[in-house]
Amino acid sequence: MSAESRLESLGISLPDVPAPAGAYVPALISGSYVYTAGQLPFVSGELPATGKVGEGHGLVPASDAAGYARLSAINALAAARSVLGSLDRVTRVVKVVGFVASDPSFTGQPGVINGASELLGEVFGSEIGAHARSAVGVAVLPLDSPVEVELILEFA
Repeated sequence: MSAESRLESLGISLPDVPAPAGAYVPALISGSYVYTAGQLPFVSGELPATGKVGEGHGLVPASDAAGYARLSAINALAAARSVLGSLDRVTRVVKVVGFVASDPSFTGQPGVINGASELLGEVFGSEIGAHARSAVGVAVLPLDSPVEVELILEFA
């Protein structure tokens, strides 16, 4: 099954790619690779949550943050498709970089970014979707987003 068909079967409709908020592009092609800019978990132009990820009052729970990482990956796929025309051209998910705005005591960044990694496996399958990854805790992200995800994809 193709990536585009899998998206449809998963009930995922990729959003329109918003105009960049700075001096960059959402995705670009270099050689046989697509690099996406870091994508936040926007839904209809709004962040579903803001703040630091962790356990405790006033923090974004890790399970919610994993869902936001999934949304960020969906937005990154939309950016990639905007320059590729179709995600069916992707031959390998090469790398995922995930940033988690973390409470100082939070160490579960890999579990949060699994939300993005698992989505990519669902969309591209276990062979094409298997990738290298970094899951990094940071003090703060743009617009106080709890997560940000960027992708490197190989295509033919």
